[in-house]
Amino acid sequence: MSDLRIAVLGVGMMGADHVARIGSRIAGARVTVVNDYVTEKAEQLAATIPGCRAIADPLDAIADPDVDAVVLATPGPTHEKQLLACLEYGKPVMCEKPLTTDVATSLEIVKREAELGKRLIQVGFMRRFDLEYAALKALLDDGGLGTPLVMHCTHRNAAVPPYFDSSMIVKDSLVHEVDVTRFLFDEEISSVQLITPSASPGAPEGLQDPQIAIFRTATGKHVDVELFVTTGVAYEVRTEVIGDNGSAMIGLDVGLLRKSAPGRWGGEITPSFKERFWLAYDIEIQRWVNAVRAGEQTGDYTDGPVAWDGYAAAAVCAAGVASLESGLPVEVEMVARDTIPGA
Repeated sequence: MSDLRIAVLGVGMMGADHVARIGSRIAGARVTVVNDYVTEKAEQLAATIPGCRAIADPLDAIADPDVDAVVLATPGPTHEKQLLACLEYGKPVMCEKPLTTDVATSLEIVKREAELGKRLIQVGFMRRFDLEYAALKALLDDGGLGTPLVMHCTHRNAAVPPYFDSSMIVKDSLVHEVDVTRFLFDEEISSVQLITPSASPGAPEGLQDPQIAIFRTATGKHVDVELFVTTGVAYEVRTEVIGDNGSAMIGLDVGLLRKSAPGRWGGEITPSFKERFWLAYDIEIQRWVNAVRAGEQTGDYTDGPVAWDGYAAAAVCAAGVASLESGLPVEVEMVARDTIPGA
């Protein structure tokens, strides 16, 4: 079978990383088209890739006959039109989160895909492909902790871009813990509360950082998340699950530990998400490519989070932003999945 021909839309940090990944570490695929709202950036990148072209219009890039599948790494507000174009042309798509930027359009994408009778959209929640998260999921599924009851999560960044506002901590950072909760527990989140401690002196003016999120799941499980995105230290993501028969924790960065004078003990902390999750991204894209290549036989071009997962994350984050404003628990409003056959 010939290589899967991929268009990468958006070649900023994440998109350019995917282009390099597909070109060097992914089997059975190659990048044939790149697109970016900064046309010169796309043209410069295309010139470094044999057989690749830059196409200025993202919808033209999706429609191009030299494109079998699409990776969307464009800004969230552009996703709705681009996803609809992928569905119109029947082209499988790996969409970096968010699916879309609001609940209503995310639900519409779910419905439009379901009407086609085949699954074309995968959402880029890469933590599901991380070896530590996969091991924790297997432990829970095998009953190794008994009945899981409580989960504690930590999500810290050294810094965020200057345009980051308080709601983006929910929509861009907490969204990963939303998907982790749904992935590990196999159930929906029913309510969200955002608590705002005293803001860090190091946070930009107007940014409410840190934040504490509390989820309650459909069966009553408790999840709390510490979000602190301007620590000035490094990238730290930890998850601990407590069950009635033990507990387990991942994300401890337990690489080389050393003791040295004068009385120091410790090791290195991962500097950013790219180093922490580089292997997860590789696994995610390789499995997606494999699923797309097999999709003609199965009707399912995905191997991971689907459009419904993007919609569910949008619904929980919308409730989270509402709670950030009120300080009160907010119920998550979602349609029932079984009301949309094929979702």
